[in-house]
Amino acid sequence: MQIQRSEVEEMEQLLMKAIKERDIDFINKYIHDDLLCLAPNGQIITKEMDLSSHKSGDMVVQSLISTQEDVRIIDDTAISTIVYDTKGIMLGRPIEGKFRYIRVWKKFGDDLKVIAAGCCKL
Repeated sequence: MQIQRSEVEEMEQLLMKAIKERDIDFINKYIHDDLLCLAPNGQIITKEMDLSSHKSGDMVVQSLISTQEDVRIIDDTAISTIVYDTKGIMLGRPIEGKFRYIRVWKKFGDDLKVIAAGCCKL
């Protein structure tokens, strides 16, 4: 089932809103159980780790402004790159700056889910 660019762009915006609002239910639904994410420090983050940081308050987003860069569609999979201008707190330490994310979205039935991601500080 082919993915449309507009679907990916909409999901990116909804995910950004969920992250800002700490909407654990949304994040849980649209991140695949087998997610692997590469953090800027090289650490591999799993879905469980990601959800835990949102639930515990270890990650607090004060500001998150996005710029969609590109979306590439390959059948039932999409690769999205987006830049976030970010301000917040992670593990008690302030974080601020521009970060480029890459996310791999895959179609499961009617839903898109993130199966892989990574980010680096610009």
